[in-house]
Amino acid sequence: MKLTFYKYQGTGNDFIMIDNRDKTLSKNDTKLVNKLCDRKFGIGADGLILLENSEDTQDDFKMVYFNADGNESSMCGNGGRCLVAFAKFLGIIEGSARFTAIDGVHEATIQDSIVSLKMQDVNHVSEQEDFLFLDTGSPHHVIFTDNIKDIDIKKEGAEIRYSDRYLKNKGTNVNFVKPVSEDTFSVRTYERGVEDETLSCGTGVTAVALAAFKSTRTSSNEVKLNTPGGELSVKFEKTKNGFSDVWLSGPATFVFKGEIVC
Repeated sequence: MKLTFYKYQGTGNDFIMIDNRDKTLSKNDTKLVNKLCDRKFGIGADGLILLENSEDTQDDFKMVYFNADGNESSMCGNGGRCLVAFAKFLGIIEGSARFTAIDGVHEATIQDSIVSLKMQDVNHVSEQEDFLFLDTGSPHHVIFTDNIKDIDIKKEGAEIRYSDRYLKNKGTNVNFVKPVSEDTFSVRTYERGVEDETLSCGTGVTAVALAAFKSTRTSSNEVKLNTPGGELSVKFEKTKNGFSDVWLSGPATFVFKGEIVC
C-alpha cells in the first residue's frame, strides 16, 4: 500500500497527518502506526492523526489520534490544532472549525499560522502538598519547581507515570514547571505513549495554566507557557467548581508532504 501523508508541528510537537475520509488506513493496525512514527525506521513523529468524516452532521471532520507507540490515545491539544491547519489546507474549513475527538466536541479558529482550540471544561483539580493533578482531555501531573533545566525528564517522568498512584489508570503525563513571572511559566513535559520528553504538549500546558491559577501562583486568566519548542498561551474563565471557556493558542505549521510504501 502506498500511503500519502503530511507532517505538521505545533511548537515542536510533530504529527503525521493522514486524510482518512476514504478509510484507507485501518485504525486497528497498531504495528503500522508505531512503525510510521518511528524516527529511525519510519517517518518519525510524536503521534499520528487521522482526519475522518464525522458521524455528527454539525462537525466539519473527526479526529482520531494515536500515540507514537501505536495505541489510540486520549486528547492531544497540539495535535488538534495541527489537524485544524491540515483541514484548512484540504479546503474542508476556512477560518473556523468544529470537530469531534475522543473527549468530545471541540471548536477552533485559525488565522494565518495561529490556531486556537477550545478545550474541554475542567471541573476538578486535585491539589496535593507537592503536586496537582487534573484532566484536560488527557491526565496531567503538575510539579512546580525552581529549576527544570537540570531535571532528567525521561527518568523522573517515567517514575511518576508508572507509579502505583497512576498505574491502574494507564499512567499519566508529567509536567515540570518553573514560574517565570506572574503570568508566564516554563514547562517541560514527559508524555505517556511517547515515553519521553516532547518539545511541547498542548493538554500539558493547558493543565499547567489551570494548576497555576488553582494554586494561586497566578491571578491572570491568560497565561503564557514557554516550552522547549516555543510559546503557547492558554486563557480561561474560572467557574464555581473549576474552569470553562478554555482556549489553547499557538502556531501550527506544515512541514512536508510525502509518500511511503507500507
